[in-house]
Formats: sequence, C-alpha cells, structure tokens
Amino acid sequence: MSNSHLFMKSGFPRAPFGLGIGRYVCQLQRVTLKFCKSHGASQGIRGFIEHDLVNYAKENPGVVVYVKPRRHRNPVIVAEYLDGNRKWMEIANYSREDVIKWMELLRTQFHDGPSLRLRKLWHTEFPSIQGPWTPFTFRNPMSNLTQFPNKELGAAIKLGPTATEKLIEIFKAQQLADNTTSDSTNTCQSANETSKHVQRA
Repeated sequence: MSNSHLFMKSGFPRAPFGLGIGRYVCQLQRVTLKFCKSHGASQGIRGFIEHDLVNYAKENPGVVVYVKPRRHRNPVIVAEYLDGNRKWMEIANYSREDVIKWMELLRTQFHDGPSLRLRKLWHTEFPSIQGPWTPFTFRNPMSNLTQFPNKELGAAIKLGPTATEKLIEIFKAQQLADNTTSDSTNTCQSANETSKHVQRA
C-alpha cells in the first residue's frame, strides 16, 4: 500500500475566492507556456501556440497568457491562480489535443482542489459546543425508557388544515351567507306582496 497520501496537501472543503458571491469568477489568473522552438518534445505545445492560442486568449480575456521560448528544455505549463498558488506541469511529448485538454482543465479548476486531501467532509469556522444537529438532539430523554408498542408514539400525526383548505372553508361560508341573504330578501318581497293583496281585498 502506498503512503503517498501522507505527503499530499491537506485542508478543508471551502469555496474558492470570490466564487458563489456574485457572478462566476475564473480562478485562473496567469498561464506561462515554456517551450523549445526546435526540440521534438515541444511539438504539441508548438502546435497549440500556432493554431489555438489566439482563440484561447479571445475566449478567456481574464487569463493572461505568456509564451516563453527556451532552448533545449522540456515544455512546461505554469498556471497561477487568484489565491496565489501555482501549478507546474511538464508536458513533454504531449500532442496538441492533450495540451488543449490540459489547458481547459487548468482554466476550470481552482488550483489543486481535486488533489487536496480532505481532513473532514464538512467544516465550519464557528464550531458548536454540543456538536452537529441530529434528529434526536432535542428529543425527550425519557423516550429511551418507553415500552413498545406505544399508542401515543404509534398514533398518526394530525396536522392542522392547510392554507388551501382554509380558503375553501372561507369560500363555502361566503356562499352560505350569500344564499341566506338572498333567501331573506325573497321572503321579505313575498311578504310585502301578500300584504298588498290583503289590503286591496
């Protein structure tokens, strides 16, 4: 079994700088492409520089790209991020397609986030004394001594009427009130008519 994970950079999961507060903020700030003009190992990055670098710079105006030729050295990509960290990777004998994929990966990730060894799956700047909340945090401790089956705990939960049900009840009450007022007006009109007939007779 390998012990390489012991030497990995460790930390807690946290949002990158400026990300999630407003609009999306690309964490990649600067990229330096170091290559040789004649060495065979730099053929892939030379192809990227000749055919794809201009489009990459147009599509990502927030990323500064430096091209640094150097003689008889292996090609290297150095990426610098907003948090001040740098990622260095050697791309000797990489094809042009591989360089495109690695440049896209460096642009979309935040430093070495995927290679960070997490100490815990959650982290808070203000830890609680009583620990994290669970469904049993505020339960009555006497429920530990309850004998089952229990009628109270096994009874169905009765919830109050919903807002829709309350509106339906109010509507029905209004309809009943309208019907009673209309019936009372009809009875009053019929009583007046009968009294008129009696007076004429």
